[in-house]
Amino acid sequence: MIDCLDREFARLHERTAKLIASLPEQVFYQKVSSGTSVGENVLRSAAVVEQTFGGLTANLWDDPFEWTLPETLSTEVKLLEYLQEVEQTRRRAFAAIRVDSDLLRKISLPSEELQPLVQVLIETLVRAVAYQSRAHECTLEFLNSQ
Repeated sequence: MIDCLDREFARLHERTAKLIASLPEQVFYQKVSSGTSVGENVLRSAAVVEQTFGGLTANLWDDPFEWTLPETLSTEVKLLEYLQEVEQTRRRAFAAIRVDSDLLRKISLPSEELQPLVQVLIETLVRAVAYQSRAHECTLEFLNSQ
């Protein structure tokens, strides 16, 4: 189960990095009819992952909103660097999960609720993939408007 989750998070990272690398920078934050952009959804996806794994590794459950603003991450290089930082944090967390039974440990969330680690990871993956899907939808809408 650990390997499966690790692999899915790694695929999420790879798909996002490929999406960013495939688009011209001027498209990243161009709004489409949904009112969002590729870049905003990519940042939200990565921020979900960063928040969870930052919480797990350093007990920092802060929302990364302040350091993931479009003004801060305006270029492909900066976006990819941020994605790589998130990926490194995720890898550190997965390195600490040794056996599948670790996934059943209860984690204390900022809400003071206790949840099994596996539930936290799956919910994080689902939310991150949803934002990534929105980024792809924005990409398709932008490309179809050209």
